[in-house]
Amino acid sequence: MSTSEITPIENSLQTVIDTIPVLAWSARPDGSIDFFNQQWSDYTGMSCEEALDWGWKVAKHPDDLPHIFEVFEAAARTGQPFEVEGRIRRRDGVFRWFLIRGNPLRDSSGAIVRWYGTDVDIEDRKRAEELIRANEQRLQDENVVLKEQIDQVFMFDEIVGSSPALKALLSNVVKVAPTDATVIITGETGTGKELVARAIHKNSQRKNHAFVSVNCAAIPSSLIESELFGHEKGAFTGAVQRHRGRFELAQGGTIFLDEVGELLPNTQTALLRVLQEREFERVGGSQLINVDVRVIAATNRDLPAAVSAGIFRSDLYYRLNVIPIEIPPLRERKADIQSLVRYFTERCARKAGKKVPEIDKKSMDLLLNYSWPGNVRELQNLIERAVILHDPTTAYIQPSWLSSFSTQSTANSQSNGLKKSAQEQKAVIQSALRESGGQVSGPHGAAARLGIPRSTLESKIKALGIDKYRYTNGTPLNEIR
Repeated sequence: MSTSEITPIENSLQTVIDTIPVLAWSARPDGSIDFFNQQWSDYTGMSCEEALDWGWKVAKHPDDLPHIFEVFEAAARTGQPFEVEGRIRRRDGVFRWFLIRGNPLRDSSGAIVRWYGTDVDIEDRKRAEELIRANEQRLQDENVVLKEQIDQVFMFDEIVGSSPALKALLSNVVKVAPTDATVIITGETGTGKELVARAIHKNSQRKNHAFVSVNCAAIPSSLIESELFGHEKGAFTGAVQRHRGRFELAQGGTIFLDEVGELLPNTQTALLRVLQEREFERVGGSQLINVDVRVIAATNRDLPAAVSAGIFRSDLYYRLNVIPIEIPPLRERKADIQSLVRYFTERCARKAGKKVPEIDKKSMDLLLNYSWPGNVRELQNLIERAVILHDPTTAYIQPSWLSSFSTQSTANSQSNGLKKSAQEQKAVIQSALRESGGQVSGPHGAAARLGIPRSTLESKIKALGIDKYRYTNGTPLNEIR
């Protein structure tokens, strides 16, 4: 067809095809090319005549050709559109990545009569993806190196992550572990205070001796001194034989006093004596017992505030506060969540004897955007639930599983009542005791309901003249009679 025979409409279509910002082409059913637009020719530096049939192959990267042909042959067999990534050589010899797409054109009988396709430059996207992969690999490598260092130094593998906040924490742990200094670990509930205490012990000169852990909040106040320091036979009703306390059991090693802010004043005094004099007496005894123990304490309470309120000894606080280590909450370690999820998923799956599942993207987004009031412990529990309930390949996190902490709001509103007059304070405390059946400590006790330390509540009960034993099953005893 001569130039004079081309209609205005055809000429307009040709202009559009030649100027659209993609490399366009058409091919016969077998894949041999019968047309390239001007953009393709301008990019490759090949004339359309040179590239027709199979001449175009010289413009493709030789390493990509086998895969391109494999994808096209599969599409030709099924009659489905295809897309494949491959590198095309620019006229200056530089290869760039393109997304190659092809759609079939069929006749009335359904047979393919032609392929129409485009090649879209994706070099910038590929570079960005490679950069992201490189960064992810770098972080993974750093985490592996850090993990190996921790394994070598601490001989355990439960500290997971590579966030700046975690690295700063581990740096402090490395510095303090070889010393014999008293350490106090602070942080919210569920951040892993005992884990850090064990890390310090395992890299200390005491690592071949006992690590004894004591949760001061879990032991009734009437028994805490006996548990810590032991008792002699006959020291109190039920003391039928001599009992060695936790300090004696930890001789030569480390004792970890978790929730140390819950200790009552008399126990605080005995603990101060151990820290100062390295000696103590069993309950009901008079013999001094010398002890060589490193003390690591932990609390999620504000001890300076407790000192100011007169419910925690200032001299004990300063004895404990030789080396303070603060564990960051999980919401300040968002970069560690994916690593923690993988770690807990693999561990929980092995424990349950199940195949390790993937956590779906929506669930991961949910975890990354959650505030984590329960910190790492809450994450571990959620992952364990998801692994146990997952389908064969994927584990899901349900939004309803995430804590609303509505009970905390109630506790906060109740604790505000303790800032009022003595009469109003007494009413608030009596209400909490009634609801808890006279129980002060524990997760369902009055202290937890009011959101204050047990020792603080005990002091207020004594100061206000409240008889906590008058309450049982939520009702004052005098109302039962």
